[in-house]
Formats: sequence, C-alpha cells, structure tokens
Amino acid sequence: MRYLSTRGDQTPRRFCEILLEGLAPDGGLYLPERYPQVDAATLAQWRHLPYHALAFEILSLYIDDIPAEDLRALCAKTYTAEVFGDEDITPLRELEDGVYLEGLSNGPTLAFKDMAMQLLGNLFEYELGRRGEELNILGATSGDTGSAAEYAMRGKKGVRVFMTSPDGRMSPFQQAQMFSLQDANIHNIAIEGVFDDCQDIVKAVSNDLGFKRQYRIGTVNSINWARLLAQVVYYFKGWFLATDNAGGEVSFTVPSGNFGNVCAGHVARMMGLPIRQLVVATNENDVLDEFFRTGVYRVRGSADTHETSSPSMDISKASNFERFVFDLLGRDGSRTRSLFHDQLGSAGQFDLSSDPVFADAAARFGFVSGRSTHADRLATIRDTDKRFAVLIDTHTADGLKVAREHLQPGVPMVVLETALPIKFAATIVEALGREPERPAKFEGIEALPKRVTKLPADAERVKQYIAAHCH
Repeated sequence: MRYLSTRGDQTPRRFCEILLEGLAPDGGLYLPERYPQVDAATLAQWRHLPYHALAFEILSLYIDDIPAEDLRALCAKTYTAEVFGDEDITPLRELEDGVYLEGLSNGPTLAFKDMAMQLLGNLFEYELGRRGEELNILGATSGDTGSAAEYAMRGKKGVRVFMTSPDGRMSPFQQAQMFSLQDANIHNIAIEGVFDDCQDIVKAVSNDLGFKRQYRIGTVNSINWARLLAQVVYYFKGWFLATDNAGGEVSFTVPSGNFGNVCAGHVARMMGLPIRQLVVATNENDVLDEFFRTGVYRVRGSADTHETSSPSMDISKASNFERFVFDLLGRDGSRTRSLFHDQLGSAGQFDLSSDPVFADAAARFGFVSGRSTHADRLATIRDTDKRFAVLIDTHTADGLKVAREHLQPGVPMVVLETALPIKFAATIVEALGREPERPAKFEGIEALPKRVTKLPADAERVKQYIAAHCH
C-alpha cells in the first residue's frame, strides 16, 4: 500500500514513512492510494474476533512494511482489558429501541482518543527502535488529544512530546491531567489563543521542512494517518455489536470538531462497511453543520470561536475535513489545494453549493449533520440520567441530541461516546446538581503541582522552545 497527498504530491510513500512524518511536504494530508474493500464473507469471518485481532486484520490491509507477526503483537499489546477496562474494549449499550452508545472512553485518560493514541505510542516506539532514531512530537489539543498522547508516550524510548493547548480553554480536569505530568519527555505549552491557533502553529512548524527535518518533528493529531486508521476499527466493532449474523446497515452519530473521528467512519464506509448515515454533530461552533446543510465551508476567526460546555469541539478549522473533500472531488489534488490553500487562505471560505459534487454528497457518502447548544446539552444529560440511569458527558450529549433527529426505522443508530463525565464536572453539576463519579486514580488531580509554559500564538516562539528542549 502506498500513500499520496490530498494536495497532489504523488511521491509514493509507505506506512512507516508517513507514520513519522505527519503532514505531506506540500502541506496536504496523507491518504491511501485506494481503500481496500471488504465483502460480506470477510465481515462474517471477522464478526467474532476479539478487538485486538480485528484491529490486526484491518490495519494489515494498509500496513505492509511491518512484519505481520510484529503488527499482530503490537495490536495485542495495545488492546487489552487491563488497559481499556472491558473485554469488548468498546462495549455497546442500548439506551432505547434502536439507539446505542458505543463506549470508547475506558482507557487511561477517559476519552476516545486513547483508542488510537495507545496504538500510536507503541507504533512510534517500535519504528524508532528499528531505525535507531528519535522523534519530537508536536501536537495541538482542545482537551483530550493532549492527555491521551502524553499518557501514551510518557516513558517511551526516543520520543518527546511538545503539546500546545489554548490557555484557559480546557476544563480544570483536562488541564490537570496534562499539566500534572512530571515526565522529562513531556512538555506542555499553553498558547494565548484558541485551539485553531494551536493547530495553525503545528501546521506552520510542519510546513517548515528544514526545521522539521533538523529537529525530527512528528505529529499525533489526527492529521497523522496512523491515528485515524486506528479509529476505523471501532466502527467495524460497533457494526458487529449492533447487528446480528444477518448484518444490515447501521448509522453512526459522531460529536465532531476536527472531523478526525467521523472521517474514520468515512474510511470504514468507503471500505464497504454497511453504514447508512454518518451523522456529524456539532456544538455552537457549527462550521461543519453549515457545510453539510449549505455547501459553504466558512472558517471562523478566534474572536468568533465560541467557548462552550463541550470544549473539545470548540474548533472552527476542521483539519481532517480536507481528506473528505479530496474524495468528494474525485481525488483531484490540484482542486483540493486550490480550495484549502488558495481560497481559504484569501477569503476564509469556499462554496460548493452549486457544484454537482455537493448535490449528491449525502447519497454518495452518507453524511448528514445537526447542531446542539448548551441548553440542549443540559436537557439531554438530565433526560438520559432520569430515563436510563446513564450519565453521559457534554460531547456525547451533543451526539445523542443530534442522533435522535436522524433516526430511520429499522436502522440501528450508534452514538460514539467521547469521554467520561468527570472531565466536564461543572456542567454535570449544573445539569444534575451532583458531581459525576471520579476514578480513584484521579482523586485530587487538580491540586497536584503543574508543569506548563505559556507562550504567545507565534510559531517562531514555539520553534525556539522546541529547539531549546529537544536534547
């Protein structure tokens, strides 16, 4: 399997090259040259596999430069009940007739990002060990990516993490998870701005090819194909758990900010997994909902990016959206570059509303969308607690609210859970008048000493910090 850039670079690259590289040299994102296809017979063979074995089967379709026995061992090492708290790894719970929650938040940092990041940490350590090299990971987080990456990479040989986050924009629990880590290879950088500023810095540094190569810069954000690929697995697992041996179509609703989580569902659907709809659920930062309703992709500036009670989705530039648009445009790299580099760079938006490719996008790719507000969040949390005695976090509440707007008779709707409620305790208290349950290992975490450096939203200042701390 070879990989190409969404912006037209056709230089053939294999998986382990792009694993350590992040963005393509032309500023695009990597995708496989084709999506391997699975048929009903293959799905039947995979149906009863344990999660780690299913992960190996799917990943091996995309990875041919790691020996099969090594890849199998890496998957088995990653996806254990000890790490994820359940033999199913992603247990499915039926809330009401035809509506399910897929549990993705039982890993070390209580968020779905652990599902991919734990594998990514093991892949990095494996490949760097083979090469005898080191890697400086630069990342951006709106809340959960940072802690998931840091917990996955702490103590890993040859890996340092430089994680940017928007100063003061994460929940106290999310901040404490990251900033309380004292490991020498973990560096937290609080940026004076919003998540999009952090993400812009990561892209700017990654696009400085001289700096990137001199300091061996890699990424763990979902711009890294390996992370998105790992997320494809739980769509297959959710489909198996929501259907019987006869199969049938399933819809998935995904709380979405940076489009990485739902883009993994797009990949699964392109592979042939019988997905009826991919429902994109946004909060008040509704750039993605606006596109799927109107065909206009309009990026908002920092001042127009709302601070909400589902903060991990407070994003107005969805990095992974470029991967979907590349497929939407028939994999036309030059046109994708024109939209994302030229038009977004000059006008801050592009408009596909009158383009034939948008007219049948929902039919061809299954995407629909909806929006949720703070009031919706509170109401959904209260309703789910009262009717089902199930406590959900704010982002999952956004997903559940929008999912109910797109139910279809006879088609199971699986809502992807994104985090445990303790990560957003203030809103849970506002909704229910009580604190959510806190795992014992996180008792008192907010009071621990913190290691964090504040910097302006300036890529040059971040590069200076990396250069001074990467030895």
